[in-house]
Amino acid sequence: MNYGHIRLNLGDLIEKSNLSKNKICQLCQIQHTQLNRYCKNEATRVDLNVLARICCVLECDIGDILTYVNGDETEEDIDK
Repeated sequence: MNYGHIRLNLGDLIEKSNLSKNKICQLCQIQHTQLNRYCKNEATRVDLNVLARICCVLECDIGDILTYVNGDETEEDIDK
């Protein structure tokens, strides 16, 4: 059975913000490599404290960063 997965939308949020990745790393006190993994949707485990800091810095909700993708959906469906 395909249960789906969680998609990180952080790259899109950062593009819309007026902050650089370097500034976000500094404000969130995280490594640039960690932020890049989140932005590229390559993180296999997420740190809830880091997500809370990112939400605070970007002034967004956790639902803006994380999206549940149903197992029946394709990548084309997601991008619509």
